[in-house]
Amino acid sequence: MTDATQGSATRNLLVELLVEELPPKSLKKLGDSFAQGIAAGLKRQGLAREDATATPFASPRRLAVHLTCIAAQAPDTSSLKKLMPVAVGLDENGQPTAALLKKLRSLCGDTDPSPFLSQLKRAHDGKTETLFLDSVAKGATLAEGLQAVLDETLEKLPIARMMTYQLADGWNTVNFVRPAHALVALHGKEVVDVSILGLTAGRQTQGHRFEAMVSPLTVKDADSYEHQLQEEGAVIASFSHRRAEVERQLLAAAGEEDLGLTRYDGLLDEVAALVERPRVLMGEFETGFLDVPQECLILTMQANQKYFPLLDAGGQLSHRFLIVSNIRPVDGRTVIAGNERVLRSRLADAKFFFDQDRRKTLASRVEGLQRVVYHNKLGTQAERVERIWAIAQTIGLQLGGNELAARAGEAAMLAKADLLTDMVGEFPELQGIMGRYYAKHDGVAEEVADAIEDHYKPRFAGDELPRNPVGVCVALADKLETLVGLFGIGQIPTGDKDPFALRRHALGVIRILIEKEAPLALNTLLEQTADIFGQKIKGSTETTAETATETLSDFIYERLKHYFSAESIEGQATNFGEPGNEGRLAFSPQQIDAVLALRPQLLNDVKKRLIAVRAFAALPEAESLAATNKRVGNILRKAEVDEGGEIDTVLLQAPAEQALHEALNRIMPEADAAFAAGDYTASLQALAALKVPVDRFFDTVMVNTEDTALRHNRLALLAQMQKTMNRIADISRLAL
Repeated sequence: MTDATQGSATRNLLVELLVEELPPKSLKKLGDSFAQGIAAGLKRQGLAREDATATPFASPRRLAVHLTCIAAQAPDTSSLKKLMPVAVGLDENGQPTAALLKKLRSLCGDTDPSPFLSQLKRAHDGKTETLFLDSVAKGATLAEGLQAVLDETLEKLPIARMMTYQLADGWNTVNFVRPAHALVALHGKEVVDVSILGLTAGRQTQGHRFEAMVSPLTVKDADSYEHQLQEEGAVIASFSHRRAEVERQLLAAAGEEDLGLTRYDGLLDEVAALVERPRVLMGEFETGFLDVPQECLILTMQANQKYFPLLDAGGQLSHRFLIVSNIRPVDGRTVIAGNERVLRSRLADAKFFFDQDRRKTLASRVEGLQRVVYHNKLGTQAERVERIWAIAQTIGLQLGGNELAARAGEAAMLAKADLLTDMVGEFPELQGIMGRYYAKHDGVAEEVADAIEDHYKPRFAGDELPRNPVGVCVALADKLETLVGLFGIGQIPTGDKDPFALRRHALGVIRILIEKEAPLALNTLLEQTADIFGQKIKGSTETTAETATETLSDFIYERLKHYFSAESIEGQATNFGEPGNEGRLAFSPQQIDAVLALRPQLLNDVKKRLIAVRAFAALPEAESLAATNKRVGNILRKAEVDEGGEIDTVLLQAPAEQALHEALNRIMPEADAAFAAGDYTASLQALAALKVPVDRFFDTVMVNTEDTALRHNRLALLAQMQKTMNRIADISRLAL
């Protein structure tokens, strides 16, 4: 390779690593990381232009990237290296001293330093006149730069578990996610001399294992890679193109039979990572299996076999399903028959589990939970159920009285019983879902059966909430028991580590309280739950439970901040059905901070407070009042004023303080009435009338006068004003 391409002349680059079958759930991430790592590294080396584009390729047997605008050699770079003060490096005759020669010799590899003397420059470094070495570093060749980038990129790939395998020489071993068999590196048409994992770069790769027209396949140049693989190798190299092709075929096949697909995004990603040349085929199974709950059948098809179940026009599971094959036979009947035979065996197992489980009632299984350990510090699942039962009843009493409490208690007692069924033992994802089916089979009331399933909701971001009040009680109880219990024994999430999914549980509590408009005070819920745990979380001191609930309260309010921020679930922090507000962030960070600073205990009240604060912030008086509120807070904090101090009207001497007192007496009844009625917007907007008297007060009245009685009276007046202003939110947090 020559330097002819140095400078503006560039060519495109293709790098491919051919490997054995990669883990499908990691393939897309591995492909993107491989491409981004190489692209970023070459840009840092000066070998790729800043506008160079990287196109990732990832199939079950390859990671590759196509990069545009890659130079054969990076441009030379000049740099000034600080050496030493002129007085140290040069003698009185301007000749180099022994110290300077020694320094130059160390920089040039112990060779004669004389040639470097002409590259010395004198400049002032801000303190003294200093000697600098003006040197030019030769730009790295593409082979040198790509070698370093490949080594770094492979080291940083997001690989959960490495394999150690022996190289072809029979002596050396390397570590990688799967054994690698070939490396392609082409700059235009030329092979780049690099090597990794015991492989030296060439231009040969492999196409489809069974359907490639040419094997091995010789890549002509960097730009022909994708086309050659598809035409000669029968491989769609691009993950996104392959995924789109699978989806196109799925929708077409389902549409031909007027059937619909279940949710398939995650499965589609996984299947696209399992095939290189997809062909969608339709199979079917005996309709008798449809007596088994469709959730079981769908999970069996999706999780075990990677099939796509099909729904009829009514949204019910049909007896047909789609297979994504990695081959395209002329006659697909043999492939379909083989897949149908495998699925029939799986569905027979599911039907057997379902039939066996129904021979025992859920209630009869509850006692068996005593033999299942929940946590070594928190006891068995039976003890956990007792706590959830008590919490659910407490919540039920507050939300609906004795009848709701009784229903919630019944659902809570049965909620974990399906953990001991064969079906849930085989498919843990069905816990709760199977509990509902078995409860209905046992003749349990519909709302109780629904609550057994719903007490796990929301299971994930955007999931639906419990469908009835009984489910709300048990879902809250389950999540509160988990949060208080694990916080109580010190299992608090740190950084990105959250093994018990406590952030998800906290968000679940928040969503239920807000979106189901449950008028329950958060701290009361936490304290009641901690009391039910008793000595389990109190440990050796009586303050452990209290400390745990305080820490948990902070944790939940932090999640609440995210809930109303741009990072929260789509739709929760935006719109709220207001015309013209579509897609716009509803609340600023300052507005959220102002409301949550007061730690409102009724979370179903927070949205109304935020809407009121947003409306207040739009008023022309808002900025001035927020700044004044902040100033008042600082004054009162330094003076350590008792908020309940009485105002003596006789001591209101200055006209401005009299006017402020009169304004407060006039505005407070209006603001109080609106606050009591829940009209927070009107309550806050009434405060706008305080701007003029407040400004005059601070312009003409000295608060910290030497007269003690007068000073205390003025501080009491300010305290009353601050209390009036800060009932809905801490208005000072809006100050810029």
